[in-house]
Amino acid sequence: MKILNYGSLNIDLVYRVPRIVAPGETLSSSSFETFAGGKGANQTTALAKAGAPVYHAGKVGRDGQWLVDKLQALGANVDFIRVVDQPSGHAVIQVDDRAENAIFLFPGTNHQIMEDEIEEALWAFAPGDILLLQNEINNIPYIIAKAHAAGLRVCLNPAPMDAQVANYPLDKVDILIVNETEGAGLAGRTSPDGIMAALSERYPDCEIVLTLGAQGARVCCAGEVFCVAGEKVKAVDTTGAGDTFIGYYLGERVADRSVGDALKRACRAAAISVTRPGAADSIPTPEELDGD
Repeated sequence: MKILNYGSLNIDLVYRVPRIVAPGETLSSSSFETFAGGKGANQTTALAKAGAPVYHAGKVGRDGQWLVDKLQALGANVDFIRVVDQPSGHAVIQVDDRAENAIFLFPGTNHQIMEDEIEEALWAFAPGDILLLQNEINNIPYIIAKAHAAGLRVCLNPAPMDAQVANYPLDKVDILIVNETEGAGLAGRTSPDGIMAALSERYPDCEIVLTLGAQGARVCCAGEVFCVAGEKVKAVDTTGAGDTFIGYYLGERVADRSVGDALKRACRAAAISVTRPGAADSIPTPEELDGD
């Protein structure tokens, strides 16, 4: 079984600030760093580090060739990434003294995915393989429909959440991974119990995964609910924690681990990631997870 991650590739520009800048306010940052990012690239990084057979599809500008090289060096297959003469997507990220972040995105090449490119990538995969999607590229409904018709198992992480997600063909999604904000937006309820109940009722054949930050995560699969508490750590930067969770969770599931074991390992990986700056660069290796 293979995983095709059709997702974004971003250049992350990270500024450390005492607090998130308010409207009309000007603050000086104490540091500036450039990282590999994009929810797609982050999740491919986590999958590759988890040892999963991951292929990345997407589009990047020549200014982002180093992002492609970085994924390839980690062991991801990059044959379906197109490099074009347009600006890459990038994110401007503020990280404050409480390790909270605020982000705005320039989509760039991430919003230039064409239908023929999608079909070419999907053609290389077989029924039963997994397609992973986030919400940072264009043509998501088309990709879901085509992948479902081809017999791929569709995993959707609708982040960043927007109003259009409710119009996606979610009935064709096999694994839905949301945080509390995304889950509430789809379920119309705000409590974890309410979110899980509403989404499980609406999509009874879908594996529902709800991440709860420092509180851990829950999964409803085939009518059974699994819960794991979060690990207590000193957070430095929460950027990419959800992406780390998703990569390790899917990596464990592809390796035939149980839902409960996959959930525990994914939560541990996410906990380690928030103790470091950056998104993709903060994702731990399996050896680090296996430490004490």
